[in-house]
Amino acid sequence: MKKKIATIVMITIFALALFTTFVSATNASTNTADLQNDSTVNLVQIKDRELETLQDYQESYGDATYGFVAYVLNIIRIYSIPFGFVGIAISGIYRYIIGIRKLDVRDKGFGAMIGIITVMVICQILPLVFAIVVKGWRG
Repeated sequence: MKKKIATIVMITIFALALFTTFVSATNASTNTADLQNDSTVNLVQIKDRELETLQDYQESYGDATYGFVAYVLNIIRIYSIPFGFVGIAISGIYRYIIGIRKLDVRDKGFGAMIGIITVMVICQILPLVFAIVVKGWRG
């Protein structure tokens, strides 16, 4: 039995060595200066777009501080959704997969799930409440 396995391993290694080709890569077609310029241009464009969005918020709210807070709350609102779903998935694994055997982990997963859902809902509602309070009551 051991001889068969050893023979199969040796034949596999020989076949892989026989059919292996060497590939050498050259840097003839791409220029690193072009790549650096492209990435720099992309970063500058992203920065300008975000500054423009920030200025739009500041003009909309009529104050630099309120505009900045609204801008940050909008970014939090956008990024809370994927982080919330990842957190719900991880806490679901703790609750329903690992928690089958360990009850303390099951309770921990349930508590984490409730906490993550609560924070996610707060992050979604907070920009709306801020807009209502600042624009509605402030005038």
